[in-house]
Amino acid sequence: MLILKVVFWFSLAVVLYTYIGYGLIVWIWAKAKNLLSDNKMSYSDTYEPEVTLVVPAYNEGSILESKIADCLALDYPADKLLITFITDGSTDNSEEVLSCYPQVTHLHSPVRGGKSLAENRAMEYVHTSYVIFTDCNTFLNRDAVRELVKHYQNPAVGAVSGEKKILSEGSSSGSGEGLYWKYESFLKRCDSQIHSLMGAAGELVSFRSSLFQPLEADTILDDFMQSLRIVDKGYKVVYEPDAYAMEAPSASMAEEMKRKIRICAGGWQSMARLTSLLNPFRQPVVTFLYLSHRVLRWSLTPALLALLVPLSTVLAWFQGGIYTLVFAMQVLFYLMAWAGWNAEAKGKKLKLLLVPLYFSMMNIAVFKGFIRYTRGSQPATWEKAERETYLSSTGNL
Repeated sequence: MLILKVVFWFSLAVVLYTYIGYGLIVWIWAKAKNLLSDNKMSYSDTYEPEVTLVVPAYNEGSILESKIADCLALDYPADKLLITFITDGSTDNSEEVLSCYPQVTHLHSPVRGGKSLAENRAMEYVHTSYVIFTDCNTFLNRDAVRELVKHYQNPAVGAVSGEKKILSEGSSSGSGEGLYWKYESFLKRCDSQIHSLMGAAGELVSFRSSLFQPLEADTILDDFMQSLRIVDKGYKVVYEPDAYAMEAPSASMAEEMKRKIRICAGGWQSMARLTSLLNPFRQPVVTFLYLSHRVLRWSLTPALLALLVPLSTVLAWFQGGIYTLVFAMQVLFYLMAWAGWNAEAKGKKLKLLLVPLYFSMMNIAVFKGFIRYTRGSQPATWEKAERETYLSSTGNL
């Protein structure tokens, strides 16, 4: 019984640390560092280097005009912002749409190799010192480019990530995704203020072109891998919330689940390829942030969370007390998640059930993602999740 108690309390401690304790620690750490730091970077408002904006787009012909209008409306000198769309593998009318915009470079190959290979190929045509990648189904704020590139005045910065925002929170999937990204953005901001971001958002991310490293063809999370390999080289990845990409939420929880499973499969692949970041003797702060923010969430913590159910069941039966309370809280929490899933399937939205539903879904996705990774069944090319439609013909929101 003693062993069960030790495992129970260890599991509970890791779960609470991962989802609550870490956020509290980095919030205090970031606040303290900002208060005590005397070397705050000042940026010149006239810094306007040449930049290439790359938009990978697979069969996005229906929204291309809106995205092009969005790119052309960015507040940055037109002669210093080179816009490139790459449509490898597309079989729709993308070429016809892009041919109407001579100011936009269009790259196309009939072979579909996935986003990572498309970005690798696009970089062969990038001759500017900085490159920005953004998804076709997102819209950027007008100052996005300026806010990203200003950080490159600091030679220690190798990449800059913008913030992802969810356009609508009307549906359960939109509310859950929006709530998740608010908390994730908070953690990203803290990580960046402490030292470096632990993984960029692919919806809007920029790099020093000289640091871009071609990714393996089977890479699932291109943005995550690329940014953390730059961290591994000793550079910082900065988080810039004043540069943001706005994206519609998944059309349903089922669609959001598909997306989460793919991300988790990519998380396992990334952890297998970024083992050097776990060496605390190289970059101890990086190791702490990476292990706490990413590795625990994608590996140990979901397993311990699942283990708490049988542990608390046995201990509640034989010991009662606090173990009965923890068991009852888990039963209630997962029943709420189950009720939320059923309600969402019927087109209903119950705010009270949103947190249990999304939290449970995220952790189930870790196990399903692990199975896909071990079986090698998650391709680099992937079926796009259906999203709610909020794109106008002019690119305005």
